[in-house]
This record gives sequence, structure tokens and C-alpha cells, in this order.
Amino acid sequence: MNGRQLQIRKMLDSAGEVHLQDLRRIFTDVSEMTLRRDLSMLENEGYAIRTHGGAVSTSKFIQSDGQENEYSKRAREDMPAKTKIAAKAIRFIEKGRSIYLDAGSTVMSLAKLIEGDGCTFITSAVNTSMELSATAHSVVQLGGAVNKNTLSCSGPDALLMMDSINVDIAIMSASGFSIERGFTVSNRYEGLLKQKVMGKAKKCIMLMARSKIDKDLPFTFASLDEIDYWVCDEMPDEELIAKGKEYNVVII
Repeated sequence: MNGRQLQIRKMLDSAGEVHLQDLRRIFTDVSEMTLRRDLSMLENEGYAIRTHGGAVSTSKFIQSDGQENEYSKRAREDMPAKTKIAAKAIRFIEKGRSIYLDAGSTVMSLAKLIEGDGCTFITSAVNTSMELSATAHSVVQLGGAVNKNTLSCSGPDALLMMDSINVDIAIMSASGFSIERGFTVSNRYEGLLKQKVMGKAKKCIMLMARSKIDKDLPFTFASLDEIDYWVCDEMPDEELIAKGKEYNVVII
């Protein structure tokens, strides 16, 4: 960590957040791209979580009992894999489309890369809608009960709202996958919402790291043959690649 990055970290610790426009005024001898790389490095090191206009200190996610909440823990895990998946998945953001962005820290990494206007985004994730609303995007936030571990809304209200929404592209996430059980999550209502979204979408893209393969959670919401693309940080084993080809699933 160089001197500038250390100074930015101290600013984060002191204020709880930093804004890119302020950093540009302070560090006039470096480019905005360099400052963005500094923030990315601090995120990868676990000191910050990137936002559209800067970064937030992870200390803001510490609960009153001194424990870090579950979402911020997951957001800090395996950042290189999430960044790699997001960079691969940005190609699926097609102008003029109605795009559903699922909850989860991997999809949030993708949301941070989205620029410009021309899409309508639907999401159950409160943090994702805030990220996209910072730009000129048209954003639809689903209602319902908020899960503090995923920062997503689900339940009967979210399901009812989805009845009247058309989806061209669904960009989904999962907590686990196995050939036997399919894509799984730990929350039943979130699983039901994922099922509803995928059933309405013309194209389904799954974002999930290889580390979650052969990990089963209580609720299955989709099988391999229900998706069109799987964006992974590293290619899975030959058995899964062969199974994907059998179902015409493109694994990237």
C-alpha cells in the first residue's frame, strides 16, 4: 500500500466514506483512473466497498455488538472472483432491454460497471437499485420484506409485483449448485422470487463462482437446463461442462 492509498484508507476510517470527486481535488497529481484503482485495491483488501461515486468503509457495516453483518462479510469474500465474473458479464447489458438484476454481492459487482442509459433495470436488491439510481437509469425496485443478510426484498408483495413486469434478460445469482440439486439458496421466499423471474425472462444468465459448485442449500429454484449462460470465474470440471453442452448452456 503506497502513501496515497494509506491516506485514502485513513479518510475512510475517519469519515466512513469517500467520494471520487473529492479525491480528485485532493490528489491532483494522479488521474481519476488511478484513484479508481486505489479504491478497487482497498476493496480487494477488505477496507472498503465500492459505490458508484466512491467507496464506503467496511466499518460502517459493523453492528452494535461489534460483529460484522452477513452481507458485508460476503461482499468482502473472494473479491477477485466476483470482479472477474462481473467483467465477463457486462456484455449481457444490452441497451433498450428490460433487465432483471438479482440480489447478491456478485451481481452488485456487475452493477458497479454499468454506465450510460437506455435500459430498464428491475431488482430486488436495495443496494443495487441505489447504485443504479445514481446514474440516469430507469430502475424498478421490488417491494417486500428486506432480508438483512442479502439486502433484498422478497415475499408475496415482490411476487405480486413481478406479475405485471416483463423481463428480457434475467441476471441471476445462487448460493450453491450441484448437478443433483440444481441452483440453491437458503431462503424460501427468495427462491420463489427467483423462480418467478426466470419463468418470465426470455434469456437467463447465472453469475456464480466455481467455489459454490457441489454446495447444496435447502431450497432449489432452478436446474441447469433452465439457464442460457453461466458466467464463472474459472471453468468447472469436464463433467459439468459436458452436462452444460447437453442442455445447450454456454459456460463462460
